[in-house]
Amino acid sequence: MKNILTILFFVLSTGISAQEKPNIDAVLNQWHQAAAQADFEKYFNLMTKDAIFIGTDATENWQNNEFRKFSKPYFDQGKAWDFQTIERNIYIVENCKMAWFDELLNTQMGICRGSGVIQKTEEGWKIAHYVLSITIPNEKVQEVTELKKEFDRKLIIKQ
Repeated sequence: MKNILTILFFVLSTGISAQEKPNIDAVLNQWHQAAAQADFEKYFNLMTKDAIFIGTDATENWQNNEFRKFSKPYFDQGKAWDFQTIERNIYIVENCKMAWFDELLNTQMGICRGSGVIQKTEEGWKIAHYVLSITIPNEKVQEVTELKKEFDRKLIIKQ
């Protein structure tokens, strides 16, 4: 009996998880679209109040309030940033209250990778943690490493 209940729970939770993926996908698409349309309120309403945004620069580890202040001038200009999803993978925790994702994006910086954690709240799915990274082809890593060597050295000393 215990095995049957375990199997039944697994089947039902897997089905629920699969049903949530389109909802999560829609939230991430709306979030990117809100930035492209400079909809500041919608963009930040799709994030948790304590969300974190980690940008491409080593110094960018933004708590929600600081990220709002940083972003506001870009949104006020009528267009923040325009990230188009190339591919996305979504992984949901069994209880369907938390998920994580990774995505390849076409951006003004070329192809970037985004990854993060999305949390189910009373208002629906919201982004709790997002990391944006510039992708570097392996054959260019040495060249890029050389370009940022001085910046990295100064940041390491500062810490």
